[in-house]
Amino acid sequence: MITRNRREELLHTLDRLAELPEDPEVVVVDNGSSDGTAGAVAARHPRTRLLRPGRNLGAVGRNLAVRQVRTPYVAFCDDDSWWAPGSLAACADLLDRHPGLAGVTARIVVEPAGTEDPIVGELRDSPVRGPDWLPGPALGSFLAAATTLRTDAFRAVGGFSPRLWLGGEEELLATDLAVRGWWLVYAEGAAVHHAPSVARDATGRRTNGLRNTLWFGWLRRPWPAALRRTAYLARTVPRDRASLRAFRLALAGLPWVLRERSVVPREVEARLRLLERAQRRSTARRYVG
Repeated sequence: MITRNRREELLHTLDRLAELPEDPEVVVVDNGSSDGTAGAVAARHPRTRLLRPGRNLGAVGRNLAVRQVRTPYVAFCDDDSWWAPGSLAACADLLDRHPGLAGVTARIVVEPAGTEDPIVGELRDSPVRGPDWLPGPALGSFLAAATTLRTDAFRAVGGFSPRLWLGGEEELLATDLAVRGWWLVYAEGAAVHHAPSVARDATGRRTNGLRNTLWFGWLRRPWPAALRRTAYLARTVPRDRASLRAFRLALAGLPWVLRERSVVPREVEARLRLLERAQRRSTARRYVG
C-alpha cells in the first residue's frame, strides 16, 4: 500500500485489514507524508511494516514494497480501500489452481452506499477472449487497488514504470505481462471496499493519466494504432489547461519513448484493439476532473 498525507483514512484501512481472517502481512510505503502518518502507524499498528523512502515515489513505492515480499502472491490496495474477509484467500486459491494466471482483480464496492463501482460492469463484460481454463472474464489491464498478483510475474516485468509515476500506470505493466504469456482475470467472488478519499488532486491525476495513456500507445502499439489513439484523445478530452499540459508532458518525453519503444506481438495488439473500442464507450474511464 502506498500513502501520502491521508493519515486517518490509512489508519481506518489498516484497522480493517487487521480484522481479516487471512491475517496478511501489511507493507505500507509512506510517500513523504507530512501529517504524522509514520508515527500514527507505528503507534496503532506496530506489526505493519512501514517503509519511508523520504520522498514521493508514486506507484513506484509499490515496487519498493514488493521487494520485501516473501510470499508467492502480493495483494495491492489503496489507503482508502480494503479487502473484504475471505477475498485474499479466494484470489490466492485461483492463482494456486491456474499457473498461467498472473493476477486476479476483485469486485469493487463503493462506500458508504455499498454500490458497485461503475468499472465493475466493464470488467465483468470484458471484450478480451482468453483460453477456456480461465476462471473468470479475461482482462486486458487491472486496477492496482483491487488486484492480487503473482509476485514473480510482477518482478519479471520490472514492476511499475518510474517514468509513468502515478495515474493509469497499470496498463503498461499489464501489457508487458501479456507479452510474456500471462493472463489476468476478474473474480466475482472476491471484493474490495473503496471509500473514495476527498484528499485528492483530481486535475493532477487526470493530467498524469492522459500523459501516461499517450506514452503507453507510443511505447507499445504499432504507429497506426498509436496515432489513431492520439488523434481520438486530442478530439475528445476537455479543452483546458490540464489536457494541454498532459500533451506537452507527453511530447517532452518523446525522446525516451522512442529509445524504449517495443511493439507488442500481433496477438496482444488484437486484444488492445478490442479494449480501445470498449474504452471509447466507457462511462467509468473519462479524462475529466
